[in-house]
Amino acid sequence: MTNLTEIVDKFRIDGIVKSIDPLGSGLINDTYKITTQSSDTDDYVLQRINHAIFKDVDLLQKNIVAITDHIRKKLIEKGETDIKRKALQVIPTKDGKLYYFDGNNYWRITVLIPQSKTYETVNPEFSYYTGKAFGEFQAMLVDLPEPLGETIPKFHNMEFRLESFKEAIASNKSGRLEKVQWMVDELLKRSDEMCKAERLYREGKLPKRITHCDTKVNNMLFDENGKVLCVIDLDTTMPGFVLSDFGDFIRTAGNTGKEDDKNLDNVNLNMDIFRSFAKGYIESARSFLLPIEIENLPYGAKLLTYMQTVRFLTDYIDGDCYYKIQYPEHNWQRSQAQFKLLQSIEEHEKKMQNYIQSLI
Repeated sequence: MTNLTEIVDKFRIDGIVKSIDPLGSGLINDTYKITTQSSDTDDYVLQRINHAIFKDVDLLQKNIVAITDHIRKKLIEKGETDIKRKALQVIPTKDGKLYYFDGNNYWRITVLIPQSKTYETVNPEFSYYTGKAFGEFQAMLVDLPEPLGETIPKFHNMEFRLESFKEAIASNKSGRLEKVQWMVDELLKRSDEMCKAERLYREGKLPKRITHCDTKVNNMLFDENGKVLCVIDLDTTMPGFVLSDFGDFIRTAGNTGKEDDKNLDNVNLNMDIFRSFAKGYIESARSFLLPIEIENLPYGAKLLTYMQTVRFLTDYIDGDCYYKIQYPEHNWQRSQAQFKLLQSIEEHEKKMQNYIQSLI
């Protein structure tokens, strides 16, 4: 069993450790809160990096430091005084590395943002603030001097996801294909439309930016008054399409149900959340967005919901190798809930397009 105290002792933290407790409910990494004994010293976040997913930990950590250093510089230039709560800070090991390898697992530590909280669901007001914050996040990284690497190659590449999906279908490792064939058919008949972004990129029409690639509500920290502090969980921040970031937020926050809701009647698109997020996002990202990026934002909501349905179903057919599951049919339930949301987004697509046009 891993001795977390020994792991923490490898890093340059201030203060004496009082406790190390599980934190959050992320699907990928294991996360712990390090509480120090004195109120004058920082508390910290310890994470065991999932090396099966993030295979190049050195690249991963260098990306995060480049991003956070650049954001910190931008905040200072703007005259921001509360830097500690507005930008993540990576703590190096005692020998100056950005992570520690214990022979089996990779570990990292960041400073815990004080007096902050996350939300699993948001109202329209919070969605507006979050839209502005993600737009500002992208805007601050437009002029990042050093190129970032892909921490998960082809992460939001729909053509790649469909190749993996088709491979899973062909191999049918878990013997579950017959049960889910109807959804497989539904997803495949949409496949050509859902590869539009990659085609536009190859044609030189749709650019790649530095994007977060995991714009869930709970990847944003808020202060005590519900105002956004900063974007967190930067593992997948890398070159990508802005419509992916926009779409993934709508996929998560704009869902009236849960991502794995067992009652599919609960799952629909919340247009109030869509409108609020879109308004805030376009206000802060307008300075760098091209017209083709703006007009494809509603398509982004459809694309990312489709992509996540494909990913959950691929994992289910493969035998649950990627996502943590709480019960044997969890990925199938996730797939059904995501597909229901996709259908709702398709029904609302024209309204979404009209609203975006009203903002520009």
